Amino acid sequence: MVKETGYYDILGVKPTATSDELKKAYRKLALKYHPDKNPNEGEKFKLISQAYEVLSNEEKRRIYDQGGEQALKEGGTGGGGFSSPMDIFDMFFGGGRRREREKKVKDVIHQMSVSLEELYNGAVRKLALQKHVICSKCEGQGGKKPPEKCTSCRGTGVQVRIQQLAPGMVSQMQSMCSDCRGEGERINIKDRCKTCEGRKVVKDRKILEVHVDKGMEDNQKIVFAGEGDQEPGLEPGDIMIVLDEKEHQTFRRVNNDLTMQMHISLVEALCGFQKPIKTLDDRTIVVSAIPGEVIKHSVIKCVMGEGMPQYKNPFEKGRLLIQYMVDFPTQVSQDRIAKLEKILPARPELIIPDDSEECFLVEIERSQRGRRHNHSIYDDDDDEHGQRQHVQCQTS
Repeated sequence: MVKETGYYDILGVKPTATSDELKKAYRKLALKYHPDKNPNEGEKFKLISQAYEVLSNEEKRRIYDQGGEQALKEGGTGGGGFSSPMDIFDMFFGGGRRREREKKVKDVIHQMSVSLEELYNGAVRKLALQKHVICSKCEGQGGKKPPEKCTSCRGTGVQVRIQQLAPGMVSQMQSMCSDCRGEGERINIKDRCKTCEGRKVVKDRKILEVHVDKGMEDNQKIVFAGEGDQEPGLEPGDIMIVLDEKEHQTFRRVNNDLTMQMHISLVEALCGFQKPIKTLDDRTIVVSAIPGEVIKHSVIKCVMGEGMPQYKNPFEKGRLLIQYMVDFPTQVSQDRIAKLEKILPARPELIIPDDSEECFLVEIERSQRGRRHNHSIYDDDDDEHGQRQHVQCQTS
């Protein structure tokens, strides 16, 4: 039975936790509350590191389980102080915090809007942007002389402040060095390069030629390796262009298929029609229904090979899916009803019971209709059996 569970609670483990469970808990919390990710959680990060430092050490854990924090403060471990939270983090994750982690400059991400026509036909777009490049005047040195190690932080890039809390107990606070801005080195004002003002890099305007290939998709990335920001001693970052497909007035893309809705009149649905469609590559195709072929409302038909081209295989294209929406007349005049009854199939004969009650139909708003009774070509919800509904082409 342990005397206190405070350190265990901080790591979110039980007092019976194994060494592997402690490591797993520390890894998760240290990455979550690291100052680089959460600058305002420095105190939380420090507590996590202290708890792991004690519990990962067999002797310290034994003393803590027997006497709690007081036993540690009284010198049971050869001193009540704690190591730097960053040192513990570095030991756990491989060390060399600043130098090992920063081998490459961060990538730059740009979003570029593209039309469906550009994704269909392919396009070349020019994108102007600014980036940091190494100063050619000082060759990334920052001044006439090489930078000197910062005396305030001794080249570590961080400053540690120790505060006495109680006899045998101290607190360590770590922050970025204000003199060198965390770089661990600084340049004398008199020696600073006049071009970059000691920053080692200058701004440069870059124009990229972005090739949008046929069949590319929304949110697809185009990477320009090594074309990002530069910093001395680091590998240049990449520029990543993320495609953002703009909504099209007529078509919608679903994988390699194109979908659209086509409104036809009742006479066209019953007696046939011909309809032109302007394609994304500026051609005109004609779809038709022969007289006598009845087109039902919401039926879906397709034209093979008129969809989107496949990426890196543009000669293969998907389907064009057309959903026909029959526009019924709002009412029919009395003098035409008799004529329609002679032309159309006869009504089915029904026997209505004498004790039946007559009800009246009332039109409801579209927003009030149940979704499962209002499917369209754009719905991709699962059906009531939990299986996704697939569009099947009907032959004309």
